[in-house]
Amino acid sequence: MGRLKGKTAVLTGGAKGIGAVAARLFGKEGAQIAILDYVGIAGEETARQLHGEGIEVAFFQVDVADRESVHAAAAQVLAHFNKVDILVNNAGITKDALLVKMDPADFQRVIDVNMTGVFHCTQAFLPAMLAQGKGKIINTSSIAGTGGNVGQTNYAASKAGIIGMTRTWAKEYGRKGINVNAVAPGFIETEMIHTIPAKVMEQIRLMTPFTRLGKPEDIANAYLFLASDEADFVNGTVLEVDGGMLK
Repeated sequence: MGRLKGKTAVLTGGAKGIGAVAARLFGKEGAQIAILDYVGIAGEETARQLHGEGIEVAFFQVDVADRESVHAAAAQVLAHFNKVDILVNNAGITKDALLVKMDPADFQRVIDVNMTGVFHCTQAFLPAMLAQGKGKIINTSSIAGTGGNVGQTNYAASKAGIIGMTRTWAKEYGRKGINVNAVAPGFIETEMIHTIPAKVMEQIRLMTPFTRLGKPEDIANAYLFLASDEADFVNGTVLEVDGGMLK
C-alpha cells in the first residue's frame, strides 16, 4: 500500500523540476495529483506523462501571484477531485542582482510569486482541509531564507517570510488537525541554478560535506515524509535538505 493511498495532493510549480519529480513520487505512492503551474505546455506534458504511468493526475494553469487565478484554480481542483489532503507550495522564481543593482520590479515579482503566492494558495485550499479536520501543508523555503545569500535580497526575503508564515500557521491550525511545515533546500540540480558560473558552482560543491549538489529526488522525498501520516506529530518545522552545507 502506498504511503499516500487515497490522498489528493496539490503541487504548485509542478510542471517541471522538483515539483514534477514530487508529483511523480506522490502519484507512485497512491495519491491523486493536481499540478498547478504558470507554464501551460510543460504542465500538460508532465500530466500526460504521469497519466501514462498510471497516475491519476490533472493539470490546472495558474499564476500563484494572481489571487483570482489561484481561487479559480482551487475551485476547479475541488470540483475535479472533491477534496484536498496535501498542499505543496513549491512554486518559486529567482531574479538575482546585488542590492544596488536590483530592479524594484524584480524585487516585487519574486516576493509576489514566492511568498504572496504561498499566502494565496494556502488561503484557497485551507478551508477544504479544515472541513475534513485533517491536512498537510508543505511550504518550500530555502537555505537562502535561513542564512541569506549574495545577490538574492528578494529571494532570501521571500524564503525567510515563508518560514515565518509556516510557524504562524502551525500554531493557528495545528489544533484543527492541519500540519504546516517547510522544507529548506540547499543547491539542487534544477534549471534555477543554470545561471550560476561554473567556478562558483565548484565552490558550492566543496562547501557541502557530500561534495555534490542535491537532486530533485532529495527534496521530493522530504516532501513525501511531511505529507505522509508518519509526520502527523511534525508541525512548524523547517527541514533543511542541504547535505549539511557549511554555513
